[in-house]
Amino acid sequence: MRGMDLKKESAQVLCPPGCNTQQLSVYGDGVYAGVSSVCGAAHHRGVISSNGGPVSLRRLPGKQNYQAVLANGIQSQPLSKWSLSFSVSNHKLHKEDLRIHDICICLILAARRQKKTPEKSTGNKDCKAEIAFLIDGSNNIGQRRFNLQKNFVAKVALMLGIGTDGPHVGVVQASELPKTEFFLKNFTSAKDVMFAVKEINFKGGNSNIGKAVRHTAQTFFSIANGVRKGIPKVMVVFIDGWPSDNIEEAGIIAREYGINVFIVSVAPPSPEELGMVQDVAFIDKAVCKNNSFFSFHMPSWFGTTKYTKPLVQKLCTHEQLLCSKTCYNSVNIAFLIDGSSSIGDQNFRIMLDFITNVVRAFEVSDVGAKVAAVQFTYDQRLEFGLNDYATKEDVLRAIYNIPYMSGGTATGDAINFVLRSVFQPTRDGHNKNFLVLITDGQSYDDVRGPALAAHREGVTVYSVGVAWAPLDDLKDMASEPKNSHTFFSREFPGLEQIVPSIIRGICRDYLDSQK
Repeated sequence: MRGMDLKKESAQVLCPPGCNTQQLSVYGDGVYAGVSSVCGAAHHRGVISSNGGPVSLRRLPGKQNYQAVLANGIQSQPLSKWSLSFSVSNHKLHKEDLRIHDICICLILAARRQKKTPEKSTGNKDCKAEIAFLIDGSNNIGQRRFNLQKNFVAKVALMLGIGTDGPHVGVVQASELPKTEFFLKNFTSAKDVMFAVKEINFKGGNSNIGKAVRHTAQTFFSIANGVRKGIPKVMVVFIDGWPSDNIEEAGIIAREYGINVFIVSVAPPSPEELGMVQDVAFIDKAVCKNNSFFSFHMPSWFGTTKYTKPLVQKLCTHEQLLCSKTCYNSVNIAFLIDGSSSIGDQNFRIMLDFITNVVRAFEVSDVGAKVAAVQFTYDQRLEFGLNDYATKEDVLRAIYNIPYMSGGTATGDAINFVLRSVFQPTRDGHNKNFLVLITDGQSYDDVRGPALAAHREGVTVYSVGVAWAPLDDLKDMASEPKNSHTFFSREFPGLEQIVPSIIRGICRDYLDSQK
């Protein structure tokens, strides 16, 4: 139950035990935004304990600047404005007070909720992105068109499929000075986002879009504000007319932060107005990439419904979000691990530590970097594939649990196995493929043919040899230039020193492939 569900000036609710273990949203301190959970606010205020109890509510006018405060184990969140507030206080519950419409719904479920239940996954998983809508609040747009802009943003938010496991959105208003209206973490349902957008007040002032883009790039997309690791970051910038400042430098900063900037332009300057524009090519210089994909034009704020779906389709096309692709989140890395008898248990664990330290550098997720591992002797064993694990933590756990095989050494067959079983199923993917091969000895079969096949398939091969691994074989398997893709250590502990070179090499090769 939220405060906004309160229809009377005052009421009493009964909060059950364990409500403080639920993920309840609370906005403010003392005076709470209407979108806040009643029982969450009561716990935050200290009116009730973990045992629950009766609470008195009083309806209050809306306000601005609800503060974020940690109190009684509950972290409230900031909110720029809401149309309704409420307060909570102690109440001694009498039998005559027990009216069904006044009792917190969670009381009905209290018996089932003694333990914290996992949050239900919601949202469009195929459009998982962190999206900042940077709306125009300048004098260029005016109050009437500002409201039409808000309506359009609300329609886009509804169609995106916002949810815990889908896209998350926030809003920044651009005017004389930028103002963050709400962050990604504040709302995880389209309904709440639409309410929050409706509550945004028009600021007015100059159209300092460049200042707002810089502000959003540098302060909005942080883990503290709700950014999830490995998820594409998108900034949708609405411009009515033209900016008052220069946005080229701000666009560069956004790209450096890995943010995909879209420009939605409305009512561009007429020929007689062009003399007032600092840079007529401001759109081309601000977007992620000047290829027409990141620019979107609407002739006016009237009749915008037909533009909603085309914009949403762009925002949800991950493979086109070029600026969020980095060497850390756009690669597939398969590790081919020698499990022959000459290695032994202790050295095998050192090899796994080497792999773990390489993986730690990358942003593993279902839309980011992917990792696979194959162990080989005369036979091959797929330890896990590229799509088996969607988080870095799960991948690291799987690496740690790889059991040592022991046997002979057939490296050529193992390379063919990786091409067939690891990379072949993902050949239509957009990540660049890398193979990191670790061996300590001479292969009993040919390695040149399989390695050439890997190179032809677009797989970049790094050869890492230890102890008795022949340098000629290592170079035969490695990609060009051989010297920068071949590594050797006389002893297994020396693998640790090779880790930074492998990471830098993968990033270098990835960047070269994007030219």
